[in-house]
Amino acid sequence: MTVQSRAAEVIIIGGGLHGSSAALHLARVGVRALVIEKNYVGRHASGVNAGGVRTLSRHLAEVPLALASRELWYRIGELVDDDCGFEQHGQVRVAETAADADTLRTRLQTMTDHGYTHEQWITREDLLDLIPALAPTVHGGLIAREDAAADPYRTTLAFRTKAASLGAQFLEGVRVQGVEWRDGQWRVDTDAGVYTAPQVLNCAGAWADRIAAQWGEPVPLIPISPMMLVTLRMDHFLDPVVLGTGRALSFKQRTNGTVLIGGGRRAWVDRDAEWTELDFRSLAEGARTVVDLFPHMRDAIVNRGWAGIEAAMPDEIPVIGRSSRHETAFHAFGFSAHGFELGPIVGRIMADLITTGATDMPIAPFRIDRFSDAAQASGPSAKEQDK
Repeated sequence: MTVQSRAAEVIIIGGGLHGSSAALHLARVGVRALVIEKNYVGRHASGVNAGGVRTLSRHLAEVPLALASRELWYRIGELVDDDCGFEQHGQVRVAETAADADTLRTRLQTMTDHGYTHEQWITREDLLDLIPALAPTVHGGLIAREDAAADPYRTTLAFRTKAASLGAQFLEGVRVQGVEWRDGQWRVDTDAGVYTAPQVLNCAGAWADRIAAQWGEPVPLIPISPMMLVTLRMDHFLDPVVLGTGRALSFKQRTNGTVLIGGGRRAWVDRDAEWTELDFRSLAEGARTVVDLFPHMRDAIVNRGWAGIEAAMPDEIPVIGRSSRHETAFHAFGFSAHGFELGPIVGRIMADLITTGATDMPIAPFRIDRFSDAAQASGPSAKEQDK
């Protein structure tokens, strides 16, 4: 869409799921945002992740947001006029060993102690009844029966399309070069000129720390590149999403029969070049996990692999909320490879903060200034890998 004005009510930097969701929720209350995206909407993490609508095994700070967001997912068609490939078959975290089972029982007790009941123990027998293709050596697991999965790129595009239909504007292929407060407005300098707005939202993903640093809020963001594999089509054998415990794994079969294999294994990444390269040694380790849990996968044929670029934080939970230094600036980034499910609720939270100054969700753990001491003490991250 061609942007008719260089002035907006809110400028959102980054057109991934969270930026597009914020634009939609703002548009729903009559605030027209301008989303500036350096590539195209969904180019990186938002469009190429595993698509898990997962409350299972969330960090405790994220659980209230995940449960609230799942409620929005149940009605996703009402929100964006598209079902986004949403399928609700549950998610299960499998215990391969007795040690895994102990880990999961400890987790379950923690959840019970905090009043959460959406995670439940599933016995070995019930697990094998649910997923007969699993190796019979499993020890049971944790299950969130109301969890689900969706198509990530389709979802991000649906949020963008619905937001645009309600008046949000999207400027794609334009890079933000600087953001500063000047003369009562945020001035956003881009390679296509200057745009201004009284409020600005940083949803820049793996590049968000550079925006935050310009506002005097350095953070120890780590660019990561989670890898995914997909097989050729196979006969149906799996409905729930299967997660590992002692070994990294995210495993699901899609409606077309292909099998999607992830688990957070990381490619090499250069965020400046927007370049990734798959680590085939690590992928081979993941394949061994798959075969151990699903022996028939030994005959599966991998069709392709890929990796997106995402922002991870040292404590593995995101930055969500108002800037600690500027009343009219906001952040939503650093989802550490598990932000897809949170997209609908984070957009609503940001719209509430921008329009009313408050939210009914508990976002204090995600404040940006929790990193202030650590960020100043650390130099460039050693974990940003160059080949």
